[in-house]
Parts: sequence; C-alpha cells; structure tokens
Amino acid sequence: MNLPKLLATLERHYGGPAPPYPTDPYEMILHNNCGYPATDASCAKAFDALKSEIGLRPDDILAAPDRKLTGLMRLGGIVPDVRAARLKEIAALVKHTYGGDLRAALRKPLPEARKVLKKFPTIGDPGADKILLFTRTAPIAAAPSNCVHVPTRLGLGEEKKNYAATYRSAQEAIQAQLPADCDALLRAYLLLKRHGQQLCKRSRPLCGSCPVSADCPWFKANRAAVPQ
Repeated sequence: MNLPKLLATLERHYGGPAPPYPTDPYEMILHNNCGYPATDASCAKAFDALKSEIGLRPDDILAAPDRKLTGLMRLGGIVPDVRAARLKEIAALVKHTYGGDLRAALRKPLPEARKVLKKFPTIGDPGADKILLFTRTAPIAAAPSNCVHVPTRLGLGEEKKNYAATYRSAQEAIQAQLPADCDALLRAYLLLKRHGQQLCKRSRPLCGSCPVSADCPWFKANRAAVPQ
C-alpha cells in the first residue's frame, strides 16, 4: 500500500484532521488516565471537569480531596477511585522527580525520554511514542494504539502473535514511507485513527463505505465474509 496516496484519499473522505489536544506531555498523561475504558470521549469528559473544578497543576491535584477527585473521575467511566489515585501519583512524580517540568525531562536522548514516560501509570511504548510525537519532542512514527489493526489491514505491517510485535511492524511500515517530520507523522496518525473509529472498526468494519477498500489487502482476502 502506498501510504502517501492512502492518506490523501482518507483526507479527501474525512477532511483534514483536527489539531490534537492536549499537546503538553504532563497533560497528555493526565488525559490518558482520566477515562476507563480510555476512549476520546471518556477521557475528555473527566479531563475537562478536572481542569475546570480542580486545576491541572501538580499542586492543585495533590491538594484536592480524594473524594472530590474520585467524583470527577466517575465522569470518565469505571474504577474512578483507581484513576483518582493515579492522578495523584502522576502529579507527585512530576513535582518531586521532575521539578514540575516534564517537558524539560524529555529533552534527553530518545531511549531515556521513553524511559521517563514509561514510569507513569498506563504509559507503555505506544503511549510514549504518541506523547513524543504530539508534543513534537521527536518525529516518531507512532501508530494509534487502539486502531493498530488499521495499518496492518491495509498492508502497512503485519498482524503478529502479540500486540507489541504487531505495533512495531505497523510503526516500521509507516516510518519507511513517510519523512521524519512531525507534521507528516501527526497527519498519518490522526487520519489512520479516524479511519479506525469511523469505518475500519475492529469487529464490524464498514467496508462498503470505505474509500480505500479497492486497494485494501484485508478486504480482498475477506470480501465474501464482510457485509457490503
């Protein structure tokens, strides 16, 4: 699959991707932990409430009553007490280990920056890559963690025996076809994610409405079993 051509087709279909939000590394980690299951909608609902009712500064979160934090996290889904405790863990780590400035702590060689991010709850390799790309810390070919099936279905990487290997395969395929440029890689991430959310769903893909199905290896192999 020719990735630049694919992205151009997706952009004609969906329109240009909206700018990502948030794009501060500390706020991205908070946002990621505000919802469970961590959908865009669940995370945004609790994150916006946290921002308006308590504030996002580490001191604001550390001073907030546990009951209030837990109540706000209920807006983002289940296990709100667990997520409230994680917010305090994140705030404490940023304040006491990184002097309140996580962005400065990421100005290190890439392997060290990844290690910093993976100290935070729920942040693995895909989350670290996304943060490094969205904050423009490094031009990393991140693949959408919840939609990694999209590039592999389109022939960009291969489905492997485990998620980590599948993610790396998709990441390498994207990297091979796009320049090491944050704008280009952000555009790819956001368009592939949008496609996975709207049409190329994991369990019931809407291939009959897909603008790239004619060139999709997965569709060609599964045409008979996919509702049109």
